[in-house]
Amino acid sequence: MLNSRKKLRWGIVGCAGIAVRSVIPGIQASATGEVAAIASRDGEKAKSTAEKLNIPTAYNSYEALLEDDSIDAVYIPLPNHLHKEWTIRAAAAGKHVLCEKPFALTAAEAVEMAEACEQAGVHLAEAFMYRHHPRYDRIKEIIASGEIGTIRGIHGAFTFNSSSASENVRFHRNMGGGALYDVGCYPISAARYILDKEPEAATVTAFFSPQHGNVDMMASGLVEFPDSIGLTFDCAMWAAFRNTLEILGTEGRIYLPSAFMTPPEQTSEFTVFGKEERVETFAPANQYALQADDFAHTVWGDQAARFKPVDAVNNMKILDACLLSADERIRVQLGGTNQ
Repeated sequence: MLNSRKKLRWGIVGCAGIAVRSVIPGIQASATGEVAAIASRDGEKAKSTAEKLNIPTAYNSYEALLEDDSIDAVYIPLPNHLHKEWTIRAAAAGKHVLCEKPFALTAAEAVEMAEACEQAGVHLAEAFMYRHHPRYDRIKEIIASGEIGTIRGIHGAFTFNSSSASENVRFHRNMGGGALYDVGCYPISAARYILDKEPEAATVTAFFSPQHGNVDMMASGLVEFPDSIGLTFDCAMWAAFRNTLEILGTEGRIYLPSAFMTPPEQTSEFTVFGKEERVETFAPANQYALQADDFAHTVWGDQAARFKPVDAVNNMKILDACLLSADERIRVQLGGTNQ
């Protein structure tokens, strides 16, 4: 049954590509939300983006958008180093916050953000859209059924090549650049979601490119979970495109060929390899729209938050460990002694 209330009115803090290409169209396609305003420090950019995407109001500052009492929630797709500041400022203005991944630069920043939103009484979520696609609930059902046996390992890959870009915020370490922040966070998040466990240690090796501000343009890692389960992953901004996840069990495995990015207009699938091989196919679904609907129903009190701020804090703890491991070439224990 559709909610009979007015739609959740969203404000977009910035004109980042992910917002323009995916999140704004997703909110506009949702059953619960409408994009009421967009802001940029470049007023002309805000205006042209608003016209292009049929957004009623454009502001030439983020502050002006936060002062708009008609806005219920904001989406923050700003460069990573600005997530903490504008999440906290949005919370102070009484806005619910959907913050783009990675949530922050450190787990300590994430804690500050979570505390600010809790004190302000607003909902806070990290924008891992893939978790809202029905494929992942189905995968968890299959695992719980025992069909593929006991989980022995997970491998995730999210790589692409943006090395030829002349300027990119992802090439600045002080702005939260690098492949681990940008795409490595996905397989880490997915393993935690699938296993319902928090890891014990991380070991990562990375290629830091002097041509790109010495950020990690490629990283490969092992994240150790309880019960001797390992997530192996690689992520890159200077490699051929991959977007896959494999879950390996004692009796079978599940393989997702398009694990994190899936076009909303296309069907999606995964393959289960067990006693018999089968492909499970899903109707086209806009995971950005599903994310917006989930967010709205939590704001309205229709449901408890599926992913609480502590989930984002815990994902940042692992990213902290991965970055430290890559920088110092060591194994980093979560909450323990490094080796």
